[in-house]
Amino acid sequence: MTSTTSRPARAPRPLAGVRILSLALNLPGPAALMRCRAMGATCVKLEPPAPDGGPGDPMAVYAQGAYAALHIGVRVLQANLKTDAGQDALHRELARTDVLLTSFRPSALAKLELSWRKLHRLYPQLSQVAIVGAGDARAEEPGHDLTYVAEHGLVNGLELPPTLYADMGGSLAASEAVLQAQLLRAAKGKGHFLEVALADAAGYLALPRAWGLTTPQGSVGGAHAGYRVYPCKDGRVAVAALEPHFAKALCAAAGVADASRKTMLAASTHAAVAAFFATRTRKQLEKLGHERDIPLHGLPR
Repeated sequence: MTSTTSRPARAPRPLAGVRILSLALNLPGPAALMRCRAMGATCVKLEPPAPDGGPGDPMAVYAQGAYAALHIGVRVLQANLKTDAGQDALHRELARTDVLLTSFRPSALAKLELSWRKLHRLYPQLSQVAIVGAGDARAEEPGHDLTYVAEHGLVNGLELPPTLYADMGGSLAASEAVLQAQLLRAAKGKGHFLEVALADAAGYLALPRAWGLTTPQGSVGGAHAGYRVYPCKDGRVAVAALEPHFAKALCAAAGVADASRKTMLAASTHAAVAAFFATRTRKQLEKLGHERDIPLHGLPR
């Protein structure tokens, strides 16, 4: 008898059988490696030896929990690439690697004798995904996540951003580049070099702001009364009633007669919705959202 019990579909593993060697430290490279591992890749990482004999990635020191989560299923080795023994260990791995992941400035790669021209000559089937701070002529500039997101208008006042947008966006771009490298090798029969710039990743994430969507005058930047964070009786509520049917449900609950776009942009509507939320708790509002199909989420103060 055939069972009718449905089983959850297995996650696709497009990188099954692909071997990735990473030399990338800190966050973007390991985060990209984590995504590649989830897509089925066999992942190996070479870290420099630490003076105390511990992990050679700085993240293992300042964020042990994050380091552990990022390296689940990754085989971590140590090698000093400035020595002959370290270079031998590196090239033993490269000889059986499909994609090399790096996060050095071009000058540092050259010092380690890891120029793309040399790698491609030695290992024609090998691809390289090079994570850099900024691309092209700016590749040697110092920078970090904060400077790249600031460059693209994603830092407000003196508050730090709530997450590392350039690093995590760069990790997505790097894992995408690994997939691109495999597709290109399958089509062209040889390895390819792809560069991922963290500054470009920040710029991509900032496009909604550049388009005016998330500026204070934009519909998802605070101008629309249905897409804002309001105070409530015991905290805050994030409401995202942007589409007309959601806005209509919100206005009906708040006692606003009209839910046209013009009305949703009016200061009086903002005030009416704010007054409505101020008299209710997060639990009451979340119950209301569930009952009336209004997208909202309660937050602590």
